Amino acid sequence: MRVVVDADLCQGHAMCEIEAAEVFSVPKSGTVEIIQERPAAGLEAAVRLAVQYCPTRALSIEED
Repeated sequence: MRVVVDADLCQGHAMCEIEAAEVFSVPKSGTVEIIQERPAAGLEAAVRLAVQYCPTRALSIEED
């Protein structure tokens, strides 16, 4: 699994960071930063929730 962000869509809501803080970081005024582009297997469920709950659909997953 590889996490992809469309920075043009991200508005910094930080829902992804709430779901998977090990993978995503959102500065107070900015867009999401991906900490782990290829998250560990134990984080896959949290990453999928983060993608699902992104209000602007800025996140996606590419399967390996």
